[in-house]
Amino acid sequence: MISIFKTYFLMLASSLANTLLLALLALVFAMIIGLIFALCNVSRNKALNAVGTIYVDAIRGVPLIVLAFFIYFGVPQGMKRIIPNFRLPALQAGTIALAMNCGAYMAEIFRAGIESIDKGQMEAARSLGLSYGTSMRRVILPQAFKVMIPSIINQFIITLKDTSILSVIGYPELTNTGRTIAGNTFRSLETWAIVGLLYMIVIVSLSRAAKVLERRIKIGDK
Repeated sequence: MISIFKTYFLMLASSLANTLLLALLALVFAMIIGLIFALCNVSRNKALNAVGTIYVDAIRGVPLIVLAFFIYFGVPQGMKRIIPNFRLPALQAGTIALAMNCGAYMAEIFRAGIESIDKGQMEAARSLGLSYGTSMRRVILPQAFKVMIPSIINQFIITLKDTSILSVIGYPELTNTGRTIAGNTFRSLETWAIVGLLYMIVIVSLSRAAKVLERRIKIGDK
């Protein structure tokens, strides 16, 4: 096990960096997507409610691997009818798939966070002459975001683990590298133990960070 780690250290380190990059990019875009559709879901406009609900239900109803195949293989094939040389690299396709998937869950996190804020806060802001958008941006969202931080970190952990699914489209993340090393060495037990340990170190660290943040938020609210 130690010999494999030493021999393939640079490859493992690079793939771990790729995994973190993919998860971070997906989270950033997922937060934007999630906020947009969460605002649709809490809006009084029925059309916007329908758009938000359809997106969340549709994306959560499709397995991530199917979404990844659709974006990586399906979309380029469809686009080639318009742009003959169109192609979508694995990083972009993986980011889009993860962001869309994570965004649906982020939408629910944002919606729950917004609805957890007392309605009197919005009424008070509106009574001061602020528009709905300004009230949401300056009064509601800052308070809601504080409540949502632990859930956002937990979703990041889930997204980080979901990057392993994108090995199917050839993105050089940790699981894909593990398959390569296992194929080269014929030592699957040690290889997957190393891969699992690397995932565990990162995920446990993030879990501890989430708990520390949650405690600090609770102390700050007292």
